[in-house]
Amino acid sequence: MSAITTHVLDTARGLPAEGVPVRLVLIGEPDRHDAPALLGVGVTDADGRIENLGPDHLESGRYRLVFEVAAYAARTGQDYFLSQVDITFTPTGNRAHYHVPLLLSPFACSAYRGS
Repeated sequence: MSAITTHVLDTARGLPAEGVPVRLVLIGEPDRHDAPALLGVGVTDADGRIENLGPDHLESGRYRLVFEVAAYAARTGQDYFLSQVDITFTPTGNRAHYHVPLLLSPFACSAYRGS
């Protein structure tokens, strides 16, 4: 099972956001300047979810989820201000799984650590 999952909801339409490409990138420790490493890619399914995105375990460090929302907006006939949403996070504790949902609308977005 992937250590990271996500769920994208289109709050303007009140529907899951199907077909959003997402990348998981390891960007390293805060005090180092390592080259980013691509760990996983996926596309949200009909329920707006990606259940398998990246490795089974996350090492310590900073990670970034990159949501490519421009194509989704165009496909759904919406005019989005944001063309890409980047969420940078640092896993804390010894959790085996992190769920990072994204709430998306044409002019704003919100993310949180889900369960």
